[in-house]
Amino acid sequence: MRASTRREMLEGPAGKIECAVDEPEGRSARGVALVAHPHPLYGGTLENKVVQSLARAFVDLGYAAWRPNFRGVGASEGRHDEGRGEVEDLEAVIAHLKVSKPVLAGFSFGASVQTRLAQRIGQEGNAPSRMVLVGLAVKHLEAMPVPADTILIHGEEDSTVPLADVLAWARPQDLPVVVVPGADHFFHRRLNILRAIVGNNWQRA
Repeated sequence: MRASTRREMLEGPAGKIECAVDEPEGRSARGVALVAHPHPLYGGTLENKVVQSLARAFVDLGYAAWRPNFRGVGASEGRHDEGRGEVEDLEAVIAHLKVSKPVLAGFSFGASVQTRLAQRIGQEGNAPSRMVLVGLAVKHLEAMPVPADTILIHGEEDSTVPLADVLAWARPQDLPVVVVPGADHFFHRRLNILRAIVGNNWQRA
C-alpha cells in the first residue's frame, strides 16, 4: 500500500464498503477507474498485488483509482454472494462517486464481476469508457460480451484459468488477448509488464 493511499468507507447494499483510493498528485483526475479484486474465498482482497499494480497504472495515466473490498472482506460488511451482490457493491461505489463512463478493471473473479457490471450499467445508459480484464475467470461469462477496445491480459502459464478457455471466450467477439509469456495466474515477477501493457495500450487508444 502506498503512503498516499487513503481509506474510504461507503454505504453499500450489504452495509459498509471499504475502499482504498489513490489519486494523481498535483493535478485533477481525468476520471475514475474502479478496480476489482480476485475471489474472496481464496484470499482475494484490495491488497492483491495485481490489483495494486492496476491501480498504480491508472494513477500514472491520470485517473483516481478506487479499490473496494467486496462484501465480507476486510472492513466491508456482509457476506460473499457468488458474484451477484458483488456487482451491486461496485455499482454502489459508482453511484456514490456520481461518475459517468467509469473505467472498469479487475483481476480474475473481479474481472468477471466487472463484465457483469458493464452489462448492467450499459443498459442504464452509463456504459464504461473502457475496460481492463486480467486473468479473467470466464467460466460463467459465455453470454457477456465486452466493448471492442477492452484490454484483455492473460498469463501464458495460467493454471487457474487456462489460456485456451480465455481464447475460446474471446474468439466469438474478435477480441484480442495480450498474452504475457511465462506468466502464471498472479503474474509473479511480471507485474511491471502488466503495468506497461495497460499504459502503452491506453496511449494508443
